[in-house]
Amino acid sequence: MMNKEEKKNYISEMETQFQNNKAILVTHYQGLTMSQLDDLRAQMREHGIKFKITKNRITKLALEKTKCKDLSNLFEGATAVAFSDDAIMSARILSKFAKTNENLKLLGGIMDNEVLDQEGVQNVANLPTLDEARTNIVGILAASASKFVSILLARSEKMSTLSPENSEKTT
Repeated sequence: MMNKEEKKNYISEMETQFQNNKAILVTHYQGLTMSQLDDLRAQMREHGIKFKITKNRITKLALEKTKCKDLSNLFEGATAVAFSDDAIMSARILSKFAKTNENLKLLGGIMDNEVLDQEGVQNVANLPTLDEARTNIVGILAASASKFVSILLARSEKMSTLSPENSEKTT
């Protein structure tokens, strides 16, 4: 049981986490073993994501003063929260982990200031990351540029093979 000072510190820490992170995803973890939780935390830590098991009643108090107050209805039962600035990576890791561990349930969350339900979190998990999107754009641009250059080269080759008498007929 927490004393008053510990509760104040917990509330303050949670308020800070809710205010300072762009992506907050809420899960239920009941039934996961400690080794499974440790594995999930390790995967999240690799990407700078904090995964914290919450104390629901006190967390709801912390939520009241933050942009995340709309999430308070999700804090029932064995709840844990992923805090990060990368909603896509958080959603991907949690979604992938939930596929192999049926005891992890994605409940919803917030991306920037938009509230997400379970389906919304799954949609975010399927989005390309910023690096993947950049790679795709560069690939598209490079392909377009190379097609353009090949068209120009083909026309110049065609023009250079025309004889002077053929060029008069074509113009």
